[in-house]
Amino acid sequence: MAVASAALIIGMFAFVPPEAILWVKALHVIAVISWMAGMLYLPRLFVYHSETAPGTQQSETFKVMERRLLKAIINPAMIVTWSAGLWLAWIFSFQGGWLHAKIALVLVLSGVHGFLSGSQRRFERDQNRRGPKFWRTMNEVPTVLMVLIVILVVVKPF
Repeated sequence: MAVASAALIIGMFAFVPPEAILWVKALHVIAVISWMAGMLYLPRLFVYHSETAPGTQQSETFKVMERRLLKAIINPAMIVTWSAGLWLAWIFSFQGGWLHAKIALVLVLSGVHGFLSGSQRRFERDQNRRGPKFWRTMNEVPTVLMVLIVILVVVKPF
């Protein structure tokens, strides 16, 4: 995955012509939608998973769902989001205070992604120590970040 990510990033910066901006923007938006869909769904799965007893068939089903969601959708979508987003920021010379604020919030969102990835591994090992209430709260964090990021991108307040 790391090699594919590096190749994608190098390829975008080296071989994508500036006239492809609209296509890269479209790719970026599609990747963001996919990333956010997963980031909103994974904590919801954790809510239900935390309510099941370890070792049960239901718990094992949640493990498969969580692992596949993270590996097949969330991780690749985040990589494409960052790659396309950084390319666009580079093309536009990283101008605008709104862009710097957006990148800061996307860094926070990436940190949440990392936390959820670690949590998925703990669930996989039946080592989750957090209850449904915590996961319901965590389910709102990506939503708040997404709203703030969208406001920055559309309104460009500074």
